[in-house]
Amino acid sequence: MNQPRNFAEPIAPPEELYAIDDVDRRIIALLRANGRATNQQIARSLKIAATTVSARIRRLEQAKAMRVVAVSDFAALGYKVLLAVGIEVQGRAAQEVVQELAELPEVFAAHLVTGARDIEILVALHDLAELQPFMMEKITRVKGIRSMSAGIAADIVKFNFDVAPIR
Repeated sequence: MNQPRNFAEPIAPPEELYAIDDVDRRIIALLRANGRATNQQIARSLKIAATTVSARIRRLEQAKAMRVVAVSDFAALGYKVLLAVGIEVQGRAAQEVVQELAELPEVFAAHLVTGARDIEILVALHDLAELQPFMMEKITRVKGIRSMSAGIAADIVKFNFDVAPIR
């Protein structure tokens, strides 16, 4: 299982960070539009060599500045309930609790946060009938949870995987 990235720590020292230029930005934009685009298609679109595209993509991936992934659609997979759960922790390290919560298959995102809660998880359920068993049987079995507050998404206004703006 992939370890979650600690966004408080830089990936590399600033002097070692990969400097993204306009060509990189355009490659990323084309891959965002079509993650299956070939290096040759990208090269034709940008009027550069396919080997240049290949080398740029490899450097971006090695620098962890970009990765190409498939994004699934919740509704197409039968998930009709999206839930945000704020969790307050007591008597156990929040890092341990969030790791355990992240292992639940219904949880598609788990964050340590600041503010009134220690953890926020985002959950996908097929229907409301799964809500009570998830909350009362799965989450409550995790030791160290003092309290939780859940909100069901009434409407999805924005769902965008372009989470890191490339400027």
